[in-house]
Amino acid sequence: MKQKFQGSTRVKRAQLQALCKDFEILQMKKGETVNAYFSRTLAIANKMKAHGESMSETVITAKILRSMVSKFDYVVCSIEESKKLDMMTIDELQSSFLVHEQRMRSRGEEEKVLKISHEDKAGRGRGRGNGSSIGG
Repeated sequence: MKQKFQGSTRVKRAQLQALCKDFEILQMKKGETVNAYFSRTLAIANKMKAHGESMSETVITAKILRSMVSKFDYVVCSIEESKKLDMMTIDELQSSFLVHEQRMRSRGEEEKVLKISHEDKAGRGRGRGNGSSIGG
């Protein structure tokens, strides 16, 4: 029984080390949503806690801030400047990033609409101009 328990302890330790490595190299992927990234991060953190690792929200928050893609750099800076990170919950952090992600998405859609409408107007004008110069 003692040997079986020691084997189990070694397996758990090895699993924890693998999870720690996954947590260390964790980065948000380009094109990944905020919710998907937070889910991946929290899944690893929860597995680490289940294997006996004591991990505070502050550690997870700091990791998330360090590993966001570059399009969120200005958000990360503003959060670091304006809030006490040791008092910020993961839910508050996620909400901040979600708001900015939604703003970026809506601005991107507005720019696409403006670009398409501009191309339509420019395309029609060029078509008439080219036709009259060839015929004249």
